[in-house]
Amino acid sequence: MEPVPADEVVDICRDLLRIDTSNTGDPRTTVGERVAAEYVAAKLSDVGIDVELHESAPRRANLVARIPGADRSRGALLVHGHLDVVPADASEWSVPPFSGEEKDGYLWGRGAIDMKDFDAMMLAVVRGWQRTGYVPPRDIVLAYTADEEAGMEYGSQFLVREHADLFEGCTEAIGEVGGFSYTVNDDLRLYLVETAEKGIDWLRLHAKGRPGHGSFVHDDNAVTALAEAVAAVGRHKFPMVVTPTVRSFLEQISEALGVELDPDEPELAIAKLGPIANLIGATVRNTANPTRLEAGYKDNVIPGKASATIDCRTLPGQAEIFLEQLRGVIGPDIEIEHISRQGALETGFDGALVEAMGAALRAEDPGARTVPYMLSGGTDAKAFSTLGIRCFGFAPLKLPADLNFSALFHGVDERVPVEGLQFGVRVLDRLLQAS
Repeated sequence: MEPVPADEVVDICRDLLRIDTSNTGDPRTTVGERVAAEYVAAKLSDVGIDVELHESAPRRANLVARIPGADRSRGALLVHGHLDVVPADASEWSVPPFSGEEKDGYLWGRGAIDMKDFDAMMLAVVRGWQRTGYVPPRDIVLAYTADEEAGMEYGSQFLVREHADLFEGCTEAIGEVGGFSYTVNDDLRLYLVETAEKGIDWLRLHAKGRPGHGSFVHDDNAVTALAEAVAAVGRHKFPMVVTPTVRSFLEQISEALGVELDPDEPELAIAKLGPIANLIGATVRNTANPTRLEAGYKDNVIPGKASATIDCRTLPGQAEIFLEQLRGVIGPDIEIEHISRQGALETGFDGALVEAMGAALRAEDPGARTVPYMLSGGTDAKAFSTLGIRCFGFAPLKLPADLNFSALFHGVDERVPVEGLQFGVRVLDRLLQAS
């Protein structure tokens, strides 16, 4: 196996970090996605890979490329990453968030782990193949998407809706968020592979009342009704539900740590997991968090309507049950409007691809052990799974034991360890060559 040049993945990642691809959620102010897609296209074209660039809206582009494999009768493997990032407030950062600065053994910048690190790994691997004439065992389809950070409408959802033919024959996929290490001790690191993710329900609650003058006694106030409902939702804890993925995760963690972790008391178990507890903690129940409020048009007018947005995340198989539970929390008089719904995903932790993940990790880290887990957020896998593709989160990184990895997602001073990035590209190369 010809090794991937270690410096190239770092250089590519740095270049991508320097392209501001902030996704504000508003197409008028979102920037940089087409610039980043054109950068990727140039890197692929430079080594002879044909690309298709599809603009979903002005300045918002998605890229897909297919690398033919030795056995084209096999199902193709989709390898995907998004190019957009959440905005960053430079005043909060230790370094400029779009500088791609390297210091203290890390590359710093918005998107360093979400997910321009993996975008760079994908590029470095296939560029290395092209230079040596290597042909993978089966077709590899690369997809670089826009808009993952704001609902995927202009990214993977657009590709699936308008260009599904580009993914013809794809049976499996890898992307974010998984393949990262959790250090148990010097001789054992658990690498979490995402086999499930919660569903997304963005809901708007509406309360109606009688409009009136702000100076009157008023017992039918829409703002009051809405505030009571929002406060009830914000304080409510939905019942615990341990899904097959979470149960398997807890059982394997228990064995690896050599301690009693009762899957029937998951929150007690999760509290013992240190820096990854936040990542896992939301996967044992449905959640609903109020995020926006809107009411009124003048200080002395009681409005006839008030609205709130609720970010809801549901476990596999729980979407309808959750809505019944939510109705019980807010009462019968609050209207529920669906803004966006994307279903939960769950697949088994088995098969040749899963075995190849473990083998590729162990080849680079003899202390590696893979375990399945559920992501509390959502990824482009939600769109690609609608094409019948079996999706996994596997973007490999070997992390320092003291790094609070989950806090870096959408956080201040986002950064990726340089050695971890170089480790990841070697693992990805091995995986794709063995798949």
